[in-house]
Amino acid sequence: MQKRIISTTDAPAVIGPYSQAVEMNGMLFLSGMLPIDPATGELVPGGVREQTGQIFANIRAVLAAAGVTMEQVVKTTVFLQDMSLFGEMNEVYATQFEGSFPSRSAFAVKALPKNALLEIEVIAAR
Repeated sequence: MQKRIISTTDAPAVIGPYSQAVEMNGMLFLSGMLPIDPATGELVPGGVREQTGQIFANIRAVLAAAGVTMEQVVKTTVFLQDMSLFGEMNEVYATQFEGSFPSRSAFAVKALPKNALLEIEVIAAR
């Protein structure tokens, strides 16, 4: 049982005292990903569709750094600034997986860091 910290410059740097991802016993736990462009450190312009797409690009980058693919994602949690954003997020979300989908929870929250419209966290398994 060895804990391994996963980090990549292909995804946004963390903005607090946490890791991009932690792996233990074949399970990979990604911290909540924001729609930040890793090149600029800023939120991507646009609405929930653009932000959802950027989040998944960030998720893929962290998964790749761990040698894991989207096919190995088993659980996601979506935090939305408002549930009215669910439909547009869901349309983009549905295009991110091939074959079966992971389990998922989705919540509306009062606020998100950097005033993002959404944040997504992921659990994957080797």
